[in-house]
Amino acid sequence: MIRKTMTAVIALALALSFSLAANAQSNDLITTSTKVATYRAAAEQGDAFAQRLLGGIYYFGLAAPQDYGEAIRWYSKAAVQGDADAQFFLGVMFEGGQGVAQDYAEAARWFRKAADQGNARAQFILGIMYVKGQGVTQDYAEVIRWYRKAADQGDADAQFNLGNIYVKGQGVTQDYGEAVRWYRKAADQGGVDAQFFLGLMYEGGQGVTQDYAEAARWFRKAADQGNARAQSSLGIMYFKGQAVTQDYAEAIRWYRKAADQGDANGQALLGILYSFGLGVKQDYVEAHKWLNLAASRYPAAEEERRNVAVSNRNRMAEKMTSQQISEAQRLAREWVAKPESLTP
Repeated sequence: MIRKTMTAVIALALALSFSLAANAQSNDLITTSTKVATYRAAAEQGDAFAQRLLGGIYYFGLAAPQDYGEAIRWYSKAAVQGDADAQFFLGVMFEGGQGVAQDYAEAARWFRKAADQGNARAQFILGIMYVKGQGVTQDYAEVIRWYRKAADQGDADAQFNLGNIYVKGQGVTQDYGEAVRWYRKAADQGGVDAQFFLGLMYEGGQGVTQDYAEAARWFRKAADQGNARAQSSLGIMYFKGQAVTQDYAEAIRWYRKAADQGDANGQALLGILYSFGLGVKQDYVEAHKWLNLAASRYPAAEEERRNVAVSNRNRMAEKMTSQQISEAQRLAREWVAKPESLTP
C-alpha cells in the first residue's frame, strides 16, 4: 500500500515553504510586495535561497499572483546551484506537470539530487517512484533503500511504507517483527494509518504477542483521528467484548462513525445491529439501508464480504413490506447524494 499521493506531497511542500519562511529573520518574511522585490533583487544576483524563496512565492501565490512558469524558473536557478529544497520542489512540479509538461524521468532526476543531499521527503518520494516504476525501472531494492534513508531520519510516511514492505515481503524476507518496529515508529509520531495497522498486528498476534488491549489502544488512537477502518475495528471489539466491556451502544457509535465516512464494513455491521436491535432500536428500514450501501461500496477484491452484505440485505427484505423497502432505498439514495457521505 502506498500511502501518499502527490497531492499530499504538495501539501507537505506547502508546510515546508512556511517552515522555510519561519526560519528567516522576520515572521512576515514574504507578506509584502516590497519584500518580494527585495528577494527578486537578491535572486537576480544569484542568491540561491532568495531564488528558492521566490519560486515558492510564485508556486503558492504568496504576495504575488500564482505563476507556475515563474516558480519553475526560480526553482530551477536555485536547484542548479545545489539547493536541495528547490530540487525537491522542482521534482514535485515535473511530477505534477505544473508549469511544465509532466515528466516522471525529470521528476525522478531532481528528487534524486535532493535525496542524495539528505532531503527526507525526496528520499521518500523517490522510493514511491521506484514502487510505481515512474521515471525509473521498478525496483524494490531501491524502494527499500530510499524508504530506509527517509525512515532513519524520522519520516513517518516512509516508516509506515517500510512496515508495509516487510508485511508483504516485497524485496525483503517477510518479517512481521520488523514491520511492527516500523509501524510503531510511525504510530508514535501520530501516523494514523500506522496506528491502525499496529492495532491489526496486535489483534492478530503478527510480529508481537496477541494483545487485544494493545489492539484496542491503537485502534482508538487511529479512530479518534477519523480513520474509518479503525472505527469499525474498535466497534467490533466493543461488540465482542475484547479487552473492553461488551457494549452494543459503543459498537453502534463507532460503526456509525465509520459508516458515515463510507466504510463498507462499518455500514454492513451497522446494518446487522439494526436488524437485531442490538444497542439500538430494531429498525428494518435502517438495516436494509446500511446493508444496501455496504453492498454497493465493497470493492471487487472483497467480493465475499459484498456477497454476505447482499445476502443479509435480501434476508432483511423478506421481512419487510414493499413500502418499507422503497423507503430504505430512498434513504440510501439520499445518503449517497450527500457530499459528506463521500469517503475521505
